[in-house]
Amino acid sequence: MNGSVAYILMGFPRVSETFIASEIHRVEQAGVPLKLFVIKPVEAREQGHDHPVLDAIVAQPEYLPDPVGLTKPMHRWRWADIREFAPALKRCARRRPHGVARAARTAFAQAFRDRRAPLAGPRKIYVKELIQAITLADRLLQEPDVRHLHAHFAHGTTTITWLAACISGLPFSFTGHARDIYAPELNPKGWLRRKLNAARFVVTCTEANVEHLRRIAPRANVHLVYHGLSADFTRMLAEERPHPATNGHLRVLGVGRLVAKKGFDTLVDACALLDARGVPFEALIVGQDDKDGKALRAHIERSGVPVALPGPVGPAELLDEYRRAGALCMPSRLLPNDRDGIPNVLVEAMAAGAPVVASNVSGIPELVEDEVNGLLVAPDDPQALADALVRVYEDRALAERLTANGRATVRERFDGERLAEDLAALFREAVAR
Repeated sequence: MNGSVAYILMGFPRVSETFIASEIHRVEQAGVPLKLFVIKPVEAREQGHDHPVLDAIVAQPEYLPDPVGLTKPMHRWRWADIREFAPALKRCARRRPHGVARAARTAFAQAFRDRRAPLAGPRKIYVKELIQAITLADRLLQEPDVRHLHAHFAHGTTTITWLAACISGLPFSFTGHARDIYAPELNPKGWLRRKLNAARFVVTCTEANVEHLRRIAPRANVHLVYHGLSADFTRMLAEERPHPATNGHLRVLGVGRLVAKKGFDTLVDACALLDARGVPFEALIVGQDDKDGKALRAHIERSGVPVALPGPVGPAELLDEYRRAGALCMPSRLLPNDRDGIPNVLVEAMAAGAPVVASNVSGIPELVEDEVNGLLVAPDDPQALADALVRVYEDRALAERLTANGRATVRERFDGERLAEDLAALFREAVAR
């Protein structure tokens, strides 16, 4: 393959985005040379990886200057805030003056279009992202083998990548996921439509997302590529591992960040109903704390039911939790500006042999077929969720059928290596053009 693809990431590696690390590894394994460019340092809450797939990635991430000084209001910017960006600005202005002008026109047009008031000045966020894009383009111009740019998430990362593509003359693509394509405030004033039309192609992880993006930009070249089972879980499932002990209770497992779209408050309410019905159960929600963690902890305390929040765990510990679980519960809901696609934990749980109970929203029914490989319930319905959990607990034949069919679904439709090959084929075509 003549040329490489530059992956542009807002932060790397992040605990909540291990699926991206798995994708990078598998695309490399498929023979696509990659360069990794990271826009800003990883937040403290996203640190603490112990995922083996990171050690298998060949490309070493190259970090751009920390933009912390550019987060202040623009009238308070000082030389110290932009000093680290200045050499790249000078080099790009000299080497790619027309590209810089084109990117600046694009950024400033949106900065004025998205003003807070008719007489207000340009929005600072687009000026900051223009500076970051020029810095990225300067790095790209030092990598002559890069032939294509690819960004993950459709808001800030894709803005920076698009502007860097304007400067460097390289084509770009991006992957849209969930909130980044549904929250209007992340791409206001038609910004997402412009990105969709500017990109050579766009990737997303559910058919529901494909339909959404095509409604926004009917001419956009949008491809469906499911995430698939991660490299770490694929490897661990192939190993001989002892099955963790269980005690006969219904062990209800939730996995995910503590954010409202996951519906974990509904899980807590369902557990309260299990308690009232005398069902012996244990419940825990594994995942990193986030913006709605405090509210969830208060909800658990008010409910009086013992739902544990142990925080995030590594892949080996998570696999043990899936194998110990009586049911993996994913009561996702649709919010006005956020939603899940297909939660990766559902694929993991099904591959590990845990029966799954989930909401019938967004892309989840593309994975979970009700009464076939899992149970689907309406969102925000604790009674229906509790009833489904009791069915899985009391009807062992049902649980075994759901488990067997769930494993088959992952093998047949969510094989991570095959899906990564689909993405690699898109990159090969882009580089060859």
